[in-house]
Amino acid sequence: MNKRERMEAIGEEVRNLDSSPLYPYRKENDYHPVIGEGNLNADAVFVGEAPGKNEAESGRPFCGRAGKILDGLLETAGLDREEVYITNIVKDRPPKNRRPTKKEVSIYSPFLMRQLRIIQPRLVVTLGKTAAEFAFEELNTGEEFSAFKEIEGKIFEFEFDGRQTLLFPLYHPAYAIYQRTVLQQMNEEFRKIPEFIGKNKLVLDKLATNQKVKDS
Repeated sequence: MNKRERMEAIGEEVRNLDSSPLYPYRKENDYHPVIGEGNLNADAVFVGEAPGKNEAESGRPFCGRAGKILDGLLETAGLDREEVYITNIVKDRPPKNRRPTKKEVSIYSPFLMRQLRIIQPRLVVTLGKTAAEFAFEELNTGEEFSAFKEIEGKIFEFEFDGRQTLLFPLYHPAYAIYQRTVLQQMNEEFRKIPEFIGKNKLVLDKLATNQKVKDS
């Protein structure tokens, strides 16, 4: 199967995931699962924790107030939605927009890992504490998650499917709704994203060249 077919297969599995504790809530409210959207060959994947009401009603990630802020941050970085891939760890809305439970994260996170394997990004940008904590637990950064404030805005390396990848934990865009003073900092951090992608590309290209020389 090609990338599109593999991603569609994930969507079909999530839609039929009646073993999830969030499935009855979805059906009761006529919500949609939110699989993700964007470029399946993206250099950068943005990962939030779970969809909110607007997202569950539309089936699209980050389409409410937080989505407008994310669009503005992407614009600051010289990016748009068509260039990147945007998704969440948990694909269904938790009631009252509460934080996903560890059980819910464990149920849905394998779908995220499959999405990352399909896309093979150079950079994974986590949005918010839940996504950052998950990344430190499940991706091989070699470091332990302590406090979000200690890792936010810093860059980390990990190896994913034999490929060097960068992790960039940032605030969730919704944080700027309630703390407008942090928006300038978020803009500054988003401006670094193209630079990180470019640097990682140079490193990967050098590694590939060295491997070719070694194999010849």
